[in-house]
Amino acid sequence: MVLNSMEKPSSSRKSSTKVKASSDANTSLSMLNEDLLQNILARLPAVPFASAACVSKAWNSLCNRILSRPKLSSALSLNPSLPDAVNEVVQRVLSEPIRPHFAIANTGTGFCTSKTLRLIRQSLGSNIPIIVTVANGIIGRDAITDEFKEVKWGALFSGFGEETYAKSINEGLVLTVGYLPGLKVEAVPLRRPQKSSQAPWVDNFIKDIKEYSAIASGRQFPVGIILFGEASSDMKLVLEKLDYAMPMETIVVGDERGSFDFVHKSGNDSRIICSKRGNVEAVALVFAQDRDRSLGTIRFHVALSDGVSTVGPRYKAASVRSNPTDCATWLTARREGQQELLDGQSILLDINNLLDNHIESPDLYIGVIKHRKFSTGAEKPMPRTCVAYHGIVGGDEEYLYVDGIGIKTGDFFQFYFSDPNTASASLTKVHEALKNITLERNSKSFKGDGDSAANVFGGLIFACYGRGESFFGRPNVDSSPFLENFPGVPFSGIFCGGEMVRPCTTVIGQCEGASPFSCCLHVYSTVYLAMSYTPPSVED
Repeated sequence: MVLNSMEKPSSSRKSSTKVKASSDANTSLSMLNEDLLQNILARLPAVPFASAACVSKAWNSLCNRILSRPKLSSALSLNPSLPDAVNEVVQRVLSEPIRPHFAIANTGTGFCTSKTLRLIRQSLGSNIPIIVTVANGIIGRDAITDEFKEVKWGALFSGFGEETYAKSINEGLVLTVGYLPGLKVEAVPLRRPQKSSQAPWVDNFIKDIKEYSAIASGRQFPVGIILFGEASSDMKLVLEKLDYAMPMETIVVGDERGSFDFVHKSGNDSRIICSKRGNVEAVALVFAQDRDRSLGTIRFHVALSDGVSTVGPRYKAASVRSNPTDCATWLTARREGQQELLDGQSILLDINNLLDNHIESPDLYIGVIKHRKFSTGAEKPMPRTCVAYHGIVGGDEEYLYVDGIGIKTGDFFQFYFSDPNTASASLTKVHEALKNITLERNSKSFKGDGDSAANVFGGLIFACYGRGESFFGRPNVDSSPFLENFPGVPFSGIFCGGEMVRPCTTVIGQCEGASPFSCCLHVYSTVYLAMSYTPPSVED
């Protein structure tokens, strides 16, 4: 089944019978008034709806009217059979009229990304960008039961008493399909040959994004970017340069680490690219204004729920050794304002003593304040300050060991620990921020039913794998701001290995008491992307 295909009538009937049936059908349909026919067409699944749009100019006009507004559709399946799981989610997302402009599928490690991509292309076609990633878990509504689920891959305990056993859960997927009239969408890869410096390739990546946006909209900067990094990549430099190069209006969200396959279009040609075989470090799904089509305004809104708290004093890096091969850093440090040189063992002992009142040992990170100069291409480097989180690996009598590179001697840093209380408090702020998104009833052209007519038509969630039910003690907490603010609005999400977002505020616009430092890559956080639509104004 391909979405834009049309079903052929059966050849078993006699020609005269078909002519008479066709004539009767046309006569009956011609007697339907326009509103009734539109109501019937709006109830069709996507495939017969696409066929109906080809019947006549009048029907095509009605179908265009039905799909005059943007739409997001998503579904989740935990069926252990890949073909069956893909069939379930495809049937669900195509159960209503939609013309896909892009598709994102997130799977567990039990599913092959290339096979998943091939099966989805058979249903959606090859003329749209499709990205398939391996995530740490999936979020969405079950395609069969309609139950909302947050699922992290891992062990599920089954049975009773001595017969209890652990079953590994890593098979399933969530599929998200979007129709965004007024925007153009394309997958742009970040290519980096092995053993080559990352910086020039990041510059080329940003250049490719700007060029695509300029061709699509006449503007260098896109509306938004959904970014997926490869499992072994370090996206800090990518995000720091994107943050420098893009205006605040350009939204960036995504998952730092996962493997992926995707369809990339070059002119009229479509190619499948695999992150493992194509020297591709990341792929960006770029959303740019369509210069040839304006049917209202689509906006991207972001919100961030923090999940870490500070502990202990500030430190200053004294000696730093980077290991690019292992993407790790060894360092010693001094407390701010003191001269005593501290090794990793001494530093961690002080921090752990401060955390003695915690029942469970939290995950530890350092947040490094980096004063750097950034540029893209031949531009003059400009000063910029950002914060980068690095996970604590350990410490001994010589060094403190942390994940990632890019730390320099003289950089200040502070320790952070995972904290469900901080996360719960920030979720309350996110809930209120999302609640304040403008309602459609403020538009003169809207004919809806008052307070229930929010103009948010869909969304995506990127949550840290460390969060979820095990972190909060109850299910679906990370999804609650969407579930409670936008009931019935389709959204989906994943559990990540690094949550990416810019601009870094509670919601678009500077929040009260916000840090002046930029931070685009977070830990123990949840990122919310809400998509809203404002119809074109109607002149009196």
